Parts: sequence; C-alpha cells; structure tokens
Amino acid sequence: MYRVMEGVRVLEVAQFTFVPAAGAVLADWGAEVLKVEHPISGDSQRRLLGTPAKDGSGAVNFLMEHANRGKRSIGLDLANPEGREILYDLARKSDVFLTNFLPAARRKLGIDLEQIRAANPDIIYARGSAFGDRGPEREKGGYDSTAFWARGGSGMGNKQPGDGPAMQPGAAYGDSLGGMTIAGGIAGALFARERTGRTSVVDISLLGTGVWAMGCSLTGAMLSGGGTGIPAGASFMNPLVGLYAAKDGGFLMLTMLQGYPYWADTCAHLGRPELAQDPRFETAEKFSEHAEEAVSELRAIFATATLEEWRERFATLRGQWGPFQTLAQIETDPEVLANGYVVPVEAADGSSFRLVASPVQFDGQAPELVRGPAHAEHTERVLQELGLDADRILELRRSGIVG
Repeated sequence: MYRVMEGVRVLEVAQFTFVPAAGAVLADWGAEVLKVEHPISGDSQRRLLGTPAKDGSGAVNFLMEHANRGKRSIGLDLANPEGREILYDLARKSDVFLTNFLPAARRKLGIDLEQIRAANPDIIYARGSAFGDRGPEREKGGYDSTAFWARGGSGMGNKQPGDGPAMQPGAAYGDSLGGMTIAGGIAGALFARERTGRTSVVDISLLGTGVWAMGCSLTGAMLSGGGTGIPAGASFMNPLVGLYAAKDGGFLMLTMLQGYPYWADTCAHLGRPELAQDPRFETAEKFSEHAEEAVSELRAIFATATLEEWRERFATLRGQWGPFQTLAQIETDPEVLANGYVVPVEAADGSSFRLVASPVQFDGQAPELVRGPAHAEHTERVLQELGLDADRILELRRSGIVG
C-alpha cells in the first residue's frame, strides 16, 4: 500500500485504546509512531489480558495489538526532569504530539500544549478526551462505554421496547471509531500546515464522536421535537426494511429503502413469486397499505430456511440486505478476506496471528501490518538516534529514568 504518511513522525503519550488507536492508524498509513511508556509499568492496558493463540503458542494481548501495531516503544519517566528533557528532544524532531492524559496529569508531567510547543512551535498537538476540552467536565476521564455509547445516545437509540438500554456491542467499540476520527483530524492538520504553514491543536472527544455517530437521528429529533429522530407524522411502512429471523436462529437485515421496486425480485428469490401479484401487494400504494400483512408473510417465509441457505439464495438479489454475522463468521467472510480487512502479522516469537486493518486503503492495497512493540522495546535505539552514547544510556537506565 502507498504509505501516504511516510516521513511523518508522531510522538505518542497515551494509554488504553481511544488515542493509541489513532497512532495505530497513522502507523498503518506509513507514519513513524513512537509510543512513550512509563519505564516500569508501561501502558496500563498491557496488564489487562492475554489471549492464547488457537494452537496454544504464546499469548496475544489483542487490545494492545489492535491499538499499537507498527509503533516503537520507549520507556521514559516523565515525572523526572531529565526524562522530560528527553521527551522535549523527541518533540523537536516530531510532526505530531498525541495524548489522552487528563489536563491535571499533562500539567504535572510537563506535556501540556505550552510545554510541547515551547520545544517545537510547529508541532501539531492532538488531544483526545472523554467529554471535550471545554465545559465543566473537561478534567474528568471516561471510557467509550460511558462517554461514547451511553452518554452519546447509541445505547438508548438501540433500545428495544420493554428492554433496558443496549450494551456496547464489542470491546473498544467507540475507542476504535474515535481513533479513526483522530487520525483523520491529524491528517487534515498536517495538510493545512503544509499548505499554509499554520499549525493546529486537534481536539477529539468520545462524547463528540458518539454524538456524531447519532447525528442523523439527533438532528431529526431536534427538528421534530420528538425523541426518536423521525419527524412527527412520518410514514415508513416498508416491509423490505427490517429484521427477519431465519430457521436456525440467524438474522437478516433488509434495507431496501425504495421498497416496492424490489418487491417482485425479492418474492422470486424467496421462492414465492406469486406474492408479487397478490391483490394486497400488487401496487406501491397497496404494498404500503398492507405492510403489516407483508411483514407477516416475510417472517413466515424466512423461518423456513437457515441463514446460510438464505445467503446462497440471495446471492443474486437486486435489493440491499445483510446477514447478522458473528465474529467467527466475519473472519471467514469472503469480502473481508478479498479486501484485506483482516491480515496476518508475525508475533515476536515467530508465530502468526491476525489483526484487523484500519479501513482506509490507498491505491487498492491493504496495509502491511507489523506487531505492536514490547514494553520499552526500542528505548536504546531511540536514545542512540538522539545522539546519546552507551555510557549515558546505561546511566539513565540505572537511575530509572529510562526503561
């Protein structure tokens, strides 16, 4: 893949997934990303979990790999003045500074905007937060489950009648979407600096990303004064939009927004072509008028075959539909494999595992991914690149300033 960020240097002081995922995307695109970790404890996410490989060889912390592939790692004590000076030296050679530390921690460690810009006035300063950089909660932390999913409206927007709010569907769900958003913001800031010479502060929050994800529905709700995002009096009687259950407990999602023009073809693929001439559904007006009856017919038909059988039958269907897939089904999906959305990566021990690639591709090529770094794996090499000799590096190690 054409590495569009080749030559861009990113200095990252961040933990967990939300902001590190942005560094991972930039690394996918070719940037050189240096992850700064505490010399002893490292990124707190390193201690959360490890998943054994299918063949039993080794263990992979999938949260770390997802958000940190392609980076280098240096162990550096930012609470120590000498550690901060090394960070500032690194900042002078960097294009982007990336952090999700809370404001109080940034001030304490000397990595707030003023300190980093003092070292490098041209650096792009990107900060991710839970609730934004303004407002009464700017100093508070949060996770994607609280700020993106719950507070941003997705949980209630996905609530079924009689049930409680829907839980976030996967680990680091909002973090991954937010990380992609941060990467896009940084790309825009780099482009503007190249064109105008003006540098930027880039702010992205989990709450803002969550509100954006619900943007269409929220805009509709604000316009209509309703809570659903569908304007009052709107009619949406379309049997070809909805969820249908298959015989084996699988589900299909039909989303043929134009509805009636796809009705005859859908009936043919369902094995019931006569439904298209049924007097209840023979015109667009009647199709909408008798929508509930059409839904009942469709539910009964879909319940006669398995999801896999419907996938085979619907291979040539003109209308838009999709199967609800499990994670196991996604990893073998032919489109996922053909497009390189999941790619193999070599682990440190020589074994192999697969990672999900970031979704943006250039020139029709999937990115080539490299495993995430071990804690402080590249400390010595990075310090050598700064011009430190072996004796000085040894002295820094003995004092605990570097790891």
